[in-house]
Amino acid sequence: MRPEANLLGAPSFFNRKVFPVDRRTLLVGMATLAAAPNVPAYAAEPLREVRIGYQVIGALLVVKAQRLLEKRFEPDGVAVKWAEFQSGPPLLEAMSAGALDYGYTGDTPPIFAQAGHANLLYAAAMPARGHGQQAIVVAPDSPIKTLTDLRGKRIGVAKGSSAHNLLLAAIESVKIGWKEITPLYLAPADAAAAFSRGAIDAWSIWDPFLALAELKQNARSLPVDPQVSAQNAFFLVNRDFAARHPQAVGAINEEIGEATEWCDKHRDELAALYAEASGVDIAGLKRSVDRAEFTFGPLSDRVLSEQQAVADRFQRVGLIPAPIVVRDIVWPWKSNT
Repeated sequence: MRPEANLLGAPSFFNRKVFPVDRRTLLVGMATLAAAPNVPAYAAEPLREVRIGYQVIGALLVVKAQRLLEKRFEPDGVAVKWAEFQSGPPLLEAMSAGALDYGYTGDTPPIFAQAGHANLLYAAAMPARGHGQQAIVVAPDSPIKTLTDLRGKRIGVAKGSSAHNLLLAAIESVKIGWKEITPLYLAPADAAAAFSRGAIDAWSIWDPFLALAELKQNARSLPVDPQVSAQNAFFLVNRDFAARHPQAVGAINEEIGEATEWCDKHRDELAALYAEASGVDIAGLKRSVDRAEFTFGPLSDRVLSEQQAVADRFQRVGLIPAPIVVRDIVWPWKSNT
């Protein structure tokens, strides 16, 4: 059995056989959503609460810390509830199950979720500008010097994460097939432990875990084409919530837009906020914040094209079984800017 067959314990659309989205059903749903902005706020079903999934990094943490959603919704009697996740796949699992309304992930979790017919839509994007906050790292004394040296090696990666896409795109860029490496699917904390004791040869990972590995273990990043390492991030919404409460989704997007601008202008304060929320050493968080990109808006044609390329890449190597169309699950929000 190849290592990727030994997946996370609980069944989910990130580790079971998945199926393509029913296009006819989605088109009907999108037609409904397109008309939704004309409906009065919280019509049809009173909005009682908004449930947000977040990670202890990024604009949503700022929204939480500054109580931006509470200020927006509580005057109307709407409660705001927050749930913390270590990575995107379990967050989207909860969202599809109806336990969350809105959340943030990297580029790959939505691909696996859509392939598993998850009940969600893209609500907004954080387009990458070319710098990237992910890398494939090795120990400082590792004989691995370039991507071509990864052939036949054991590489730790979180299944269905943006680092999963980075690893696949990186080895493809040097003509290494997916079956020519040994991927070991590990959550970031488990991968960090495996990396420190030499149980894996390399690790594909994102900030702040990347920054911490660099500072604490002198991890060395392998050279990767910037066009490969730069990846978009996304905000997603439960499909039923978006259909019932489109104005609420727009309001959340507006507050995230404000928070994103704040992040870009207050990086030292942001690093301190991350450190307080996570308990992680501030030096690593400051490094990740200093190289972070803070952009926000609707999914542009460029972002959609890049995300479709991610989906096609995973389908091409058989990690999702059939083609999907990213554009089919985009919520029709438009920026006011």
